[in-house]
Amino acid sequence: MPRRSVVVSTLGITQTLAWGSTYYLAAVFADPVSRTLRLQHAWFFGIFSAALLLSGLLGPLAGRMIDKYGGRDVLTATSLVFAAGLICLSFASGIASLALAWALIGIGMGFGLYDAAFATAAGLYGREARNAITGITLFAGFASTVGWPTSTLFIEHFGWRGACIGWAVLHLVIGLPMNRLLIPKAVPLPPEKAPEHAPDASGIPWTMIVLATVFGATWCVSTALAAHLPRLLEAMGATTAVAILAGSLLGPAQVAARMVEFTLLRRISPMISARLATVLHPLGALLLAVFGPVMAIPFVLLHGAGNGMLTIARGTLPLALFGPAGYGLRTGLLSAPARILQGGAPLLFGLVLDNGGPVLALVCTGSLTGLSFLALFTLGRRPLRP
Repeated sequence: MPRRSVVVSTLGITQTLAWGSTYYLAAVFADPVSRTLRLQHAWFFGIFSAALLLSGLLGPLAGRMIDKYGGRDVLTATSLVFAAGLICLSFASGIASLALAWALIGIGMGFGLYDAAFATAAGLYGREARNAITGITLFAGFASTVGWPTSTLFIEHFGWRGACIGWAVLHLVIGLPMNRLLIPKAVPLPPEKAPEHAPDASGIPWTMIVLATVFGATWCVSTALAAHLPRLLEAMGATTAVAILAGSLLGPAQVAARMVEFTLLRRISPMISARLATVLHPLGALLLAVFGPVMAIPFVLLHGAGNGMLTIARGTLPLALFGPAGYGLRTGLLSAPARILQGGAPLLFGLVLDNGGPVLALVCTGSLTGLSFLALFTLGRRPLRP
């Protein structure tokens, strides 16, 4: 079996490629694609939201397949699906062909983003996968930092159709061979080792309900802020320059928090890390709402740090609570509500921001994450061992 550092680096690199060429594609491609196809932006983002919805619906199936067959073959197949979707996107000529292309990309996202990588790590390393999951997010934390400039560069030199081909080629020459050759084939855990908390036909355990709610609420806040952060800060009175400066710190804050998790917090309970992650956004929202634009940068740093740690918690907390058996299916079920809801998060947050003002918007996001913080305490006072 390849060294763990090789596997983690492989998953981190291929996840960076997957996120940068799919989830982070819309922000850069919306203008040129809509202009060429003579579509309103609403059509483009509506189709993109539908792709996110499709990926959420496919999450449980993807997790079940990884539990049964291991992550290597599933991730290898998604490299082909991503490439096919991007090639179809390069030939899009109207709404129907655009929707078909994003449907393929949505299938790839359902089978090939974080949940699949986390399940692959859990299948390989069992309960010892926490550091591997954190390491994957350290790489992929730079997906937008890499993806947006790369897409812009491709578009400037080759046009958006050529940019799609460029990303497809990267999946075929980098993602495909790395997933196939550097990730070992996992040996699925036997069914009799599944923990008592495994989901079954008798009902959904309370812990699963709480975690799905927490992940759904926090992911909605993350998605909404990703779309509206500069507007929110300007609505609070920050200048455009300050809003852009503060927004640029979001990615570094996420990565810095993940480094803290990887080094200082690696030996404490994942539940404690998750509670800390959920309380950072409400604290930042309170500071911004009370003190105004002078707190723009601290707000972004706190929000980014919490968001970065929550990404890890999505992978490590279910592993600590339930164990590695059935991990893929379980994480697919836990993430499905969040993926389904996130498509509407930017629209709903925008409506609140435009009609209720920035303070009400902060109250909404702060309440969602604050209630998520409190909900985690219903899972028991005794901290879990990592």
